[in-house]
Amino acid sequence: MGAPGARPKLSVIMPVYNERATVAEIIRRIQEVEISKEIIALDDASTDGTREILQGLERDGIRVICHETNQGKGAAIRKALNYANGELVIIQDGDLELAPDDYLRLIEPILEGRAEVVYGSRRLAPDSAAPNLLFRLGGVFLTGLTNLLYGSKLTDEATCYKMFPLELLKGLDIKANRFEFCPEVTAKILKRGLTIHEVPIRYSPRTSDEGKKIRWRDGFAAAWTLIKYRFVA
Repeated sequence: MGAPGARPKLSVIMPVYNERATVAEIIRRIQEVEISKEIIALDDASTDGTREILQGLERDGIRVICHETNQGKGAAIRKALNYANGELVIIQDGDLELAPDDYLRLIEPILEGRAEVVYGSRRLAPDSAAPNLLFRLGGVFLTGLTNLLYGSKLTDEATCYKMFPLELLKGLDIKANRFEFCPEVTAKILKRGLTIHEVPIRYSPRTSDEGKKIRWRDGFAAAWTLIKYRFVA
C-alpha cells in the first residue's frame, strides 16, 4: 500500500452508458473529494451525447476510454482496469444515486488496517431513501442468497460502492460482461476466505424513467452467478 504513512491512490472506475444528464455533475463531485485519485471513465457506446461530454472533460485530467459497441457494465469495468494504477479501486456509476464523498468512509477501515475489502451499504444508513419495492426486494433476496451460500453477514451485496486493492480485483479473473459483475466479485472474494467490511452510505434512488438501467431479469442473472461460483472454481 506504499510507504508507511502514505495515503494510497484511489482509481475511480466509472462505466457509463447514456448518462448525458448526470455524467458531468458526478465527475465534478468526484473531483471535489479530498483524496488522492484518478478517474477512468469508459463510455460503453453511448448514443445520447455522453461520449462527447466525457471527451470534453479530458482536459481536466479524466481518462476516457470508448467502446464502439455496447458490451455491458462488467465488460467496461474489465477494460478500464487495464488503465488503472492506483493502490485501491472503487466502482462508480455515472448517475447521482450515490455520494462520492462517501469514499472517505469506505477507505477509513482500510487505512486503519481493519479491512481489506469494504462495501458501502445502503441498508445501514437510516437516512437513505428506499428504492421501489421491486428493486428493494431484489436486493434483499440477493443479499440473503449470498449469506446463505457463503456464510457471510452482508446487508447490501448489490451495492455499487465496492472498494478493494487493485491487485486483488485484477487477480479475481472476472468474466462478467453485464450487471453480474457485482455478484461475481462478491462470490470470488468470499470464496477466498476474505471478510467484506461494510460501512453506511447515502442513497438517492432514481427510476427507470430517470435512466436506471438494471432490470428484473438482471436479478435472475445475479442469482445464477452467486450459485454458479459457489460450486465451481
